[in-house]
Amino acid sequence: MYSCMSTTITVEGMTCGHCEQTVEEALREVSGVTDAAADRESEQASVDGDADTTALVQAVEDAGYTAYA
Repeated sequence: MYSCMSTTITVEGMTCGHCEQTVEEALREVSGVTDAAADRESEQASVDGDADTTALVQAVEDAGYTAYA
């Protein structure tokens, strides 16, 4: 049976819609991610799937933003 988890990480540095899109695309590239949504106003990104939190944080940081779980 497959179970899908939802993870929320904090993302700092998003200032516009393009930033949100960049973060979402970076997160979707991580193995195990089925969907991602970033919100600059709350400084959070929600990720569906079974990806490792460390990999999610690293993907966001590689995209140029500060992130932590």
